[in-house]
Amino acid sequence: MTDLFTLEAEVRTDLGKGASRRLRHANKVPAILYGEGQEPVSLTLEHKNVFRAQQEEAFYSHVLTLNIAGKPVECLIKDMQRHPYKQVVMHMDFMRIDAKHALHANVPVHFINEENITKAGATIAHHVTEIAVTCLPKDLPEFIEVDLADLEVGQTVHLSDVVLPTGVTSDELAKGESHDQAVVTANAPKGSNDDDSEEATEEAAAEE
Repeated sequence: MTDLFTLEAEVRTDLGKGASRRLRHANKVPAILYGEGQEPVSLTLEHKNVFRAQQEEAFYSHVLTLNIAGKPVECLIKDMQRHPYKQVVMHMDFMRIDAKHALHANVPVHFINEENITKAGATIAHHVTEIAVTCLPKDLPEFIEVDLADLEVGQTVHLSDVVLPTGVTSDELAKGESHDQAVVTANAPKGSNDDDSEEATEEAAAEE
């Protein structure tokens, strides 16, 4: 998978919508690289390489390397435009990164051990699919695991309950306790509330 995180790129000087259209017809992807106080650079990439790489979840949260005229540049993918119905990548935005500077990225969440709670008939409600984090490039995780092994019916896991890798912090939690978002909830099996209500009614009647 490592090769998917390294892409060959060429600097392009022919700009504009017409030029981009011609590039796509030639199975190329127009792109731009910006950030770290440097001037933006317009690029061209091979569509087949981009299309293969973008199918991997880690591509969107991994430090990528663009080889530009033989010079490697580390970056993150910040935006990708796709054709509305064709399997075609239309344009890409890359942001330069510096190994010494903290970066902001959205990291996908992987929920594990869900079967422990679903076997009891409960349903799992995923409130987020990714978590916004800040860290140095070397600490950027490909994904964040949320273990549901000990989750009980009716419980909700919040951001503050998620164990983040060393050196990684949550952007939302940094804003204060009011931003402690729900991550996942185990909802009671259907009909359980009705059953509980009937039992409570019967118990109340018996006491009378």
